[in-house]
Formats: sequence, structure tokens, C-alpha cells
Amino acid sequence: MNHALPADARDRLYAACAHAITEAGPAREALFLARLALLLMEQVGDEARCRQALAEALHALPVPSLSSNEDGD
Repeated sequence: MNHALPADARDRLYAACAHAITEAGPAREALFLARLALLLMEQVGDEARCRQALAEALHALPVPSLSSNEDGD
């Protein structure tokens, strides 16, 4: 079963996610992302698929660009 989102929905959700991460702030960013991931995994309801998604998310994870600010300034 294919659960892929249409490109326009994916773009809107990406923007909403980025906004929510910004709203959570640097101190709570990791906690927010872990909580979001867990809530979405509960929607999927399949541990094997969730573990596969975790592995895929880590695979070839890009290095932050030089334009990103690691100090949070």
C-alpha cells in the first residue's frame, strides 16, 4: 500500500513542520521531534514499518550546510 503524499501536500507539511520546530525553540527541538515521531508512529501502527522509517531517515543524512548556525545565534 502506497502512503506517499502528493508533492503540494508534502511541501505544505514540510513548511508546517519547520514552523513548529522553530516555535518549539532550540532547547526543545529534539524533544518536539521525538514526540512528533512517536505520535506519527502510533498512527502507522506497525513497529517494523516504523523501524524501517527510522533507518531510512538516518541513511545518508546530510551534513548541515555552512550557512546553518550551530550556535543558535
